[in-house]
Amino acid sequence: MCAAISQSEYLAEHLVPDSGPVCWSDGAARIAVAADRGHTSLRDLYQSDPCRVLFPRPASGSPFEGIVVTTSGGIVGGDRIALRIEAGDNSVATFTTQAAEKIYRSAGADSRIAIELTVGMDSLLEWMPQETILFDGARLRRATNIEVAPGSRLLCGELIVFGRRARGETFTRGFLHDSWRIKEGCRLIWADALHLADDIDGIMNRASSFDGAACYATVIYRADDAGVHLDKVREILRDSPDDRCLAAATCLESLLIMRFLGSDAAATRRAVSSFWSGFRVAVLDLPARLPRVWET
Repeated sequence: MCAAISQSEYLAEHLVPDSGPVCWSDGAARIAVAADRGHTSLRDLYQSDPCRVLFPRPASGSPFEGIVVTTSGGIVGGDRIALRIEAGDNSVATFTTQAAEKIYRSAGADSRIAIELTVGMDSLLEWMPQETILFDGARLRRATNIEVAPGSRLLCGELIVFGRRARGETFTRGFLHDSWRIKEGCRLIWADALHLADDIDGIMNRASSFDGAACYATVIYRADDAGVHLDKVREILRDSPDDRCLAAATCLESLLIMRFLGSDAAATRRAVSSFWSGFRVAVLDLPARLPRVWET
């Protein structure tokens, strides 16, 4: 069964109105998956330009897979995107993005991205988008809000690239506010925000903050038995393929938090993908093979 909802109604519910110039894109996608006799399939889909969702045939042994696409080729100042993913009880699904998301220089308005994830009882959801590239002068407000049910498992993350180093560009001006909230029922179990404004160049080069890093990543695993896997996670991180990326892990009750900080964006991406691959085998009992878009 598919529920109908207007684009303006959905965006008004999930995004704070922008008082800046008229935006180029007001896009939304809503995906719901459900399990039936051990098989996960699509239950509901809504999408509006520039958002599209593709459902490639997963490789043998891999879970249901969805690929979120932004057909505009990037996000400009004033754009608004809303994404909602619902994993029903007992479902197993992986969602990612088709390519890196480019946040272009803004003339003044903020770009806004709202992401909502709902993870049902005894389900497993992977949400691992490819990297977000902040052009110098970009302005981005992004909020990721997640609700998890008892017995659920969630692996999610983000990679942020600060400028285009290959072109001699770093992220020295603009704005970034990237917030995360995870709730178990009504209880908030994780709140985190990265806020960059004003003297961004000073913040990025300060040894006590980013120390000139080109890329920053966070991976979060939520499960009732998360703490059991901390030693295994640290072992996987020690096998990182490139010493240009530093990584560490900690456990907070039902959460494993992994952070990556790299002087090279490509090296950091490889470190995250290598970790994800190893984590899948060691903890999730899934194939090491990642979605094909991550391997191209």
